[in-house]
Amino acid sequence: MARKPSAPPDRETDRFQEERASTTLRGSEKPDIELGVSVIRDTVNTLKPKPGVYRMQDAKGDVLYVGKARALKNRVANYTQVDRLPNRLRRMVSQTRSMTIVTTNSEAEALLLEAQLIKRFRPPYNVLLRDDKSFPFILLRGDHAYPRIQKHRGARKAKGNYYGPFASAGSVNTTINALQKLFLLRSCNDGFMSRRDRPCLLYQIKRCSAPCVDRITPEDYGELVRQAKDFLGGKSGAVQREIEVQMQAAAEALDFERAAMLRDRLRAATFIQGSQAINAEGVGNADVFAMAVKGGQVAVQAFFIRGGQNWGHRAFFPSHTEGLEEAEVMTAFLAQFYEEVPPARLILVDRELPEAELLAEALCEGAGGKVEVSVPQRGDRRRLMEQAQRNAVESLDRRLAESGTKARTMRELAEFLELSEVPQRIEVYDNSHIQGTNALGAMIVAGPEGFIKAQYRKWNIKTAQTNDDFGMMREVMTRRFGKVQEDDPDRESGMWPDLVLIDGGKGQMSSVKEALGELGIEDVPLIAIAKGPHHGRDGREVFHFPDGREKMLPVNSPLLFHLQNLRDEVHRFAIGAHRAKRSRAITASPLDEIPGIGPARKRALLLHFGTAGKVRAASLEDLQRSPGVSSAVAQTVYDFYHPNG
Repeated sequence: MARKPSAPPDRETDRFQEERASTTLRGSEKPDIELGVSVIRDTVNTLKPKPGVYRMQDAKGDVLYVGKARALKNRVANYTQVDRLPNRLRRMVSQTRSMTIVTTNSEAEALLLEAQLIKRFRPPYNVLLRDDKSFPFILLRGDHAYPRIQKHRGARKAKGNYYGPFASAGSVNTTINALQKLFLLRSCNDGFMSRRDRPCLLYQIKRCSAPCVDRITPEDYGELVRQAKDFLGGKSGAVQREIEVQMQAAAEALDFERAAMLRDRLRAATFIQGSQAINAEGVGNADVFAMAVKGGQVAVQAFFIRGGQNWGHRAFFPSHTEGLEEAEVMTAFLAQFYEEVPPARLILVDRELPEAELLAEALCEGAGGKVEVSVPQRGDRRRLMEQAQRNAVESLDRRLAESGTKARTMRELAEFLELSEVPQRIEVYDNSHIQGTNALGAMIVAGPEGFIKAQYRKWNIKTAQTNDDFGMMREVMTRRFGKVQEDDPDRESGMWPDLVLIDGGKGQMSSVKEALGELGIEDVPLIAIAKGPHHGRDGREVFHFPDGREKMLPVNSPLLFHLQNLRDEVHRFAIGAHRAKRSRAITASPLDEIPGIGPARKRALLLHFGTAGKVRAASLEDLQRSPGVSSAVAQTVYDFYHPNG
């Protein structure tokens, strides 16, 4: 069984890596295939025929490619035979200036480590899974006498039963709502439950059994939890039959109120099963993957089937697939996909994979048992796969149509804003404050594929007057471009914008021009977007150019909608960051400034003295008598407020 290795949590962006792959190095760093072969040959001389992972790096040390091998010496030696390599790999070899080798205990472990390193470094010559958002799960907690049902993302540290993955938050929310009607389990947090002295609205609308005020016994609530586990675990039919028997018994006993309640629960169970857009009956637990290829792009459609129920589906569009075999792309996709998502015991794919057995071996630990990777040939599995294949083709067709629309919009943007070429990196800036308090500046980044949220930034305003919007914008620009000018003066990293969009009018434009001019930067395209003559009520915007000219777009223009969407996104980000900063300021305490005083000790001091002012005025002896405060901590607090003794 393969052990899942760990990788450091560092990442780079897709666009940064893609640009680096196509950038021609200059001077002494000019790509030289003979030099690259020499570096690889020197590495081969140090290798042994053992399993492991290799990384190829360029002159800057940036990772070009991550690969795994059953026998490292043999696999890496193949790159020295350049006549047998495709053009794509020749370019990679010509840029290679160093290699890093990690040996593993098995090829399966190497496969897992390869997936982790690809996710970390996002190399330009590897197949990349662009959509790496975490998947939501349903969590039935096990750390309370009355377990709570809730949506969960991220690390599965809480005690309880996890069911998933679901394809989207919407599918989880719909399922939880139906499960509340079916099993009447609480969804509130423990603190809310402990403070209740009467049932909340969910009890009134028959979506909770109100354990908070003892409207149900622990034994009866435990029976509901058992039924919920059975239902989510694939025994939905048995649970429905059990509820139906209970309903009939209540009706025969003339307990019509209970019979009506059980009838409503039965309807909820029927709703969950009837809402499945995909018929997965007879499949059990499985993940289903089908691929479509067209126009140089790849789509992989995934269905998540648990207990014969469809828990959603999602399309993925891996990048860097040019020149690769389709089976190779599917294998690389699955390895990266399951790097964080727990696999089903059955994985259905639409084509034979040369490394299917190796992949199954690598995934067995995450699945908690043997994993089967197979191509369905007949029956329910085959019908499900055919449906997945149709969805993959339709998803790719929509993607290609959207790409064409996006490309046309971007060309129109370049023409309208008088840019020399279509911008690949757009930075949008805004400020946020309330009467000058908690002021900050915000930047969002957008590319041809949409928003690049990993590169969003915010700055706390330090030097400008916090009620001076122009001064704040000037400070943000000085700090942002001063930093990138220092880090990347040659503009080779891909972190320089092709367009800067400013939320504001002539004043903001003048501030930005002045700040960049002081840095000697005069070639970054600038545009300011401001409300129109009726303050935006008619949907119009005015675009201010650096030379003082103004332009407007028709109210029904797709380009106007796109630019407004960029402006609205920076608004959202700036306001969210400002609210978070304001919330922290509200809960801040002067005690936070004392080194070594954490939340627990701060709470003990405030509970004992009442206010931070009384803590400051307390004598050393009073501080030492405080519960939960040691003599050393008391001395630290006293010395902080009385530095001169």
